[in-house]
Amino acid sequence: MALPLWPTDIVRFTTKAATDLASVPGRVLDLLSTAEDVVRRADELVRRTDQVVTDAARTVAHAGRVTTEAEQQVAASRPILEFLKEFSAHEIEAAIRLVDELPRLAGHLSDDIMPILATLDRVGPDIHELLAVANDVRQAILGIPGFEYLRKRGEDKDESGSETSTS
Repeated sequence: MALPLWPTDIVRFTTKAATDLASVPGRVLDLLSTAEDVVRRADELVRRTDQVVTDAARTVAHAGRVTTEAEQQVAASRPILEFLKEFSAHEIEAAIRLVDELPRLAGHLSDDIMPILATLDRVGPDIHELLAVANDVRQAILGIPGFEYLRKRGEDKDESGSETSTS
């Protein structure tokens, strides 16, 4: 059984088809605009992802360099640590106290010791002269009458711990 078609139905169908057909380009343009927006956003996402990957690669490379340097520092410090294991806590504390005193020691060296060392070139001749005078005094004392007797008596006293009488 066939349905009757009325001219108004045909006009209505044709009008609807024409309206739908006329709206297709606008809808296609909207769809194309939306697709372009999605592609633009996808491109931005890919660009940002590439930047994140590049930054991550740089960070990993830097971490590798830091790790290598840290390993080198650890390797360099091992002999020092082995050396320090030989010291007791008391010895380490004494070394720390010594280091704490270094500024004061440096001050004394600069203010007291260095000026004395600067005069040592003059001390040698003075000591030589002092030894010559002491030798002269010794010779003079040995020339005193009776000095030999006193010297022997003093030696006897030193050996026995007490004074001995000589008759």
